Amino acid sequence: MITLYHLNRSRSHRILWLLEEIGTEYSVNHYKRDEKTNLAPPELTAIHPLGKSPMIEMDGRLITESAAIVELICAKHAPQMVPPRDDPAYVQHLELMHFAEGSAMTPILLQLYVGRLGDAGAPLHPRIHQQLDSHFGYMNDVLRPSGHFVLDDLSAADIMLSFPAEIAMMQGRAKDFPRLAGFVERIHARPAYQRATAQGAD
Repeated sequence: MITLYHLNRSRSHRILWLLEEIGTEYSVNHYKRDEKTNLAPPELTAIHPLGKSPMIEMDGRLITESAAIVELICAKHAPQMVPPRDDPAYVQHLELMHFAEGSAMTPILLQLYVGRLGDAGAPLHPRIHQQLDSHFGYMNDVLRPSGHFVLDDLSAADIMLSFPAEIAMMQGRAKDFPRLAGFVERIHARPAYQRATAQGAD
């Protein structure tokens, strides 16, 4: 049994979706953001010092960080979602798994935080927007003709990249990145994604 510590409106949704896709048994402990601050509740800090979600318990161990969680769940329950290590696609899998949180999220978070500075943040906006264009464009271009990022079926990289892809669409970039828009439309239509959304609803 996997236990997911799930925060509403967070990147934890990817883990819910993955668990629904692979059909393994799991339970969810739900946590809600503070309505005024939008921060995670202190109860999460009692579980892990960083107080962030997602976190899972699997095989008696608490595991944090989205990419590590996805990798470990797939290794045990869905190896077909990761290319074999001797497959050239495995290198791209590794790159995109780390890109999702390391590179793609950086300008997204900068835009969020700098936007709260008002006029004081204005000098940073052109650079942030350039980086958003660059990262969203890369995601748009690297999609395979099948509509997936690494394999020609759903893979761990698709799970990880779903969040920044959805952010791009929330920012109204569908016309700028049509292949990425198609990717988001397809994952939203998946029954497992819809079950995850219902499971994680506020």
